[in-house]
Amino acid sequence: MFEERFNRALDRTWAWARWQVGLVSGSSRRAEGAGFRPSLGTGALLLAAFAYQVVSGGLLLLYYQPSVYPTLTLCGQSPGALSSSPAAWCSTFYIVHSVPMGAVLLTSHLYGAYVVIFLLLVHLFRGYYVGAYRQPGGASSWALGVLLLLLTLGMGFTGYLLAYTQLSYNATEVSVTLLQSIPWTGSALANLVIGDGTPQSLLSRMFDAHVILLPAAVALLIFLHKRTPLFPQVFLALAKWGLLYVGILLGVASIWLWPLPTYAGNSTGAPAVTVPAWYFLWLFKLVDFVGVSAAAAMLFAALLVLFFLLLPFVDRSPNPDPRGRPVFLFFGNSLMGFFILMTVWGDVAPGVPVSPIEAALRIGPVLGGNAFAVALFYRRFRRDVLRGKVAREPEPQRTPDGLSEDAGRAQNPRPASSMPTLITIAGLVAALFLLAFGLVVPCLFLLAAFLIELAATSRSVVTHAGTSRVGPPSPSVFPMLACGATMILLLALVLTVAV
Repeated sequence: MFEERFNRALDRTWAWARWQVGLVSGSSRRAEGAGFRPSLGTGALLLAAFAYQVVSGGLLLLYYQPSVYPTLTLCGQSPGALSSSPAAWCSTFYIVHSVPMGAVLLTSHLYGAYVVIFLLLVHLFRGYYVGAYRQPGGASSWALGVLLLLLTLGMGFTGYLLAYTQLSYNATEVSVTLLQSIPWTGSALANLVIGDGTPQSLLSRMFDAHVILLPAAVALLIFLHKRTPLFPQVFLALAKWGLLYVGILLGVASIWLWPLPTYAGNSTGAPAVTVPAWYFLWLFKLVDFVGVSAAAAMLFAALLVLFFLLLPFVDRSPNPDPRGRPVFLFFGNSLMGFFILMTVWGDVAPGVPVSPIEAALRIGPVLGGNAFAVALFYRRFRRDVLRGKVAREPEPQRTPDGLSEDAGRAQNPRPASSMPTLITIAGLVAALFLLAFGLVVPCLFLLAAFLIELAATSRSVVTHAGTSRVGPPSPSVFPMLACGATMILLLALVLTVAV
């Protein structure tokens, strides 16, 4: 009896793993069609962005030294002499100034981390609005997505210290203080981060968590969260958009290199007010509110996480349309507006106390305008329900030969438009102009992305009658975005050189 259950469990596990990597025939509903839309493909973009972080981080590890002690690595001192700065900062300085393309690599890794967090927030709120957690199996996928966001924020937090600048060291100390203020578990979490209290212990634990522990946990959750086989439906689209992403990222990093601040221990070059990275600015500014302690701010953040984890069990509304769920629509819009407002506010006025009246004048219009907009949407939704315009599938129109329009369109396909291909070729030519400005590597990635797009738009599809025709081109959103991204890179480069 036990052996049969054990073998059955192994068979199910193996079948699930084969489906995850796309080794089984057939495709799921979500994988039908090779088209890719940004509103539906934030997960694929996240996968590409995370893959680049792994590759670029691995290259940085070839030169990085996670040590707070002096080193012989050259970072301004005479050859053969020990540095006056910590080895972590000195090795970062060496990457920026001595490693070929080291400054671009380090800058792209930093900007890429920001992009991953931003895409995760977009992916999370998209799933919130469309009610992805309400689909079959969506509750577990939603919970895994929330945990992925927390782990990614943890990777940003641990990686922020690794350059070992005075700014990052001060920000880490502020974050540890916030951790200590968490009720019941704060002291244990803080001790887990700082170790024995020495700077070397803090840096070593941050390094281990950023390089080993958190990436392994993120990779596992991505594998469990993924609900669409990767091969072969998603692979070409992922490669195309991934190459475009890397090309744009390297281009932006080449134009706006990250200036390395002074090393930890040199307090003369540190700013007067210590601020964390942008994704923690909202929490940092919340502590500036009069009457809001660090413990209260962390408790508010913990309640938000708990709400998102329990959302599949809280939202029991039968309406799939977000307009038919006004309470959750209002909460989502308010949370997004609050996050944006507090992030900008924390960057403009860090450390400035906020009175209750000023807080009400800033946050009140956000909540009031949101309530008015949600009320209008809900009224329109109720009117559409009464008129029968919601959740009604249109009857398929019949053609004179008795076939439905969809069937007739399948047998007599409309001639494919050449506009996406023309836009792609125009973008291909525009990408070549990057060579004139010396951006060779971004140009190569953009060229590869355009070539994949050309191959996808000219593929051949065999019909039921046995004849072949040119398949429908991919949506024109990719060539338009690719051309726009290339033009923006060129304009940014010209403006940077001119100024």
